[in-house]
Amino acid sequence: MEDMKKTLEEVNSSLRILGKEYPEIMKAFGSFVGEVEKEGALSTKVKELISIALSVVKECKWCIAFHTKKALEVGASREEILEACFVAALMGGGPALMYTQLVMKAIEEYEESK
Repeated sequence: MEDMKKTLEEVNSSLRILGKEYPEIMKAFGSFVGEVEKEGALSTKVKELISIALSVVKECKWCIAFHTKKALEVGASREEILEACFVAALMGGGPALMYTQLVMKAIEEYEESK
């Protein structure tokens, strides 16, 4: 099974490299991310749950590692996160349900390190 902390390290490493090689593009992307993720009509927590569901449907292990950590940081519970995964499975079928195991693994790893 994936080591989700290592997967998150891969994400952060890639973002650092891209930031050094393409600073203007990554600055613009970072600004966009910041605007989208801030509190608005939807809370940041709800936005992270949506991001997890989309990560599961799109089968992106790096996105799962990143957004599961962020969801926990903004106060999402295990139950809320897994419910978002079930919504993803509703829309994405069996393959999306299988990616839920990575979310569960990420929750386990991040909660252990508290």
